[in-house]
Amino acid sequence: MSHPLRDLSAIVTGAGRGLGRAEALELARLGAAVVVNDYGQPGRDGSGEASTAPAERVAEEIRAAGGRAVAHTGDVSDFEVAGSLVALATCTYGRLDILVNNAGILRDRMIFSMSEDEWDSVIRVHLKGHFNTTHFASAHWRERAKASGGPVHGRIVNTSSEAFLAGSAGQPNYAAAKGGIVGLTTSTALALRKYGVTANAICPRARTRMTEDVFAGLAEPAPGELDPLAPEHVAPLVGYLASPAASRITGQVLVVHGGMVAVVDRPRVAAQFDAAGETFSYQELEGVLGPYYAHRAPDETFAAAEVLSLKRA
Repeated sequence: MSHPLRDLSAIVTGAGRGLGRAEALELARLGAAVVVNDYGQPGRDGSGEASTAPAERVAEEIRAAGGRAVAHTGDVSDFEVAGSLVALATCTYGRLDILVNNAGILRDRMIFSMSEDEWDSVIRVHLKGHFNTTHFASAHWRERAKASGGPVHGRIVNTSSEAFLAGSAGQPNYAAAKGGIVGLTTSTALALRKYGVTANAICPRARTRMTEDVFAGLAEPAPGELDPLAPEHVAPLVGYLASPAASRITGQVLVVHGGMVAVVDRPRVAAQFDAAGETFSYQELEGVLGPYYAHRAPDETFAAAEVLSLKRA
């Protein structure tokens, strides 16, 4: 098989299980040397024996298949820990080429029932965690580009969600964090383009330990069939976006699941109203916005609920 990521190194956060694990395995299969990050600590298995940390188990799996991998255990929402993660990649492999931000948690609750900690913890792990690793990786690429006098191979794949696109009534913290990640992605794409670095966001739908309650009502696959919600449907897109072939793809949002990839278009201006004078009055706004919204369906908001019905044709 071809190895489009040969001689490149990658970080995958939250890669001890589920989606991150599948992404780390795919990057390694395509030739990348991988730093497998996960928050999970060593523990005890069902028999009481000491168990290996999740990140180390995945790193061992990659090495057993003939790939290169090291483990990093730590919480990327901690700024210094994120710095140590990027430093591990650069010290072990000489440089960092690919950053896949996947680490996340869920604390689902309606907005009127959500606690401050439930809000803060999700924003911290998802949004701040993405910023932390991106900060250190982007500084690394900027220094390399300046030293070489030209662009470098830098790839960022961030993890957003359909919850941001469609709205999710029971996930205000998660939807807000994932929307913030899109803003972070587009800003980063513009800032790093001159250095040869791309930044894109994926909105994956996958059945993992974190989402088992979200997809609990969906049918499991028949024996021998690949689950449409298997993380293995998502990982190939991450591998492609990390490759040299995807150098023209940046600042994009892509929905991916079940053998399907959908490119999400940027927001469009639906209507514009100009004041008759220097500024609007209350009455004038009522005269233009009132009739405009009188003919729109109440559920026609900025949220794009139709993404939830996307499936392979």
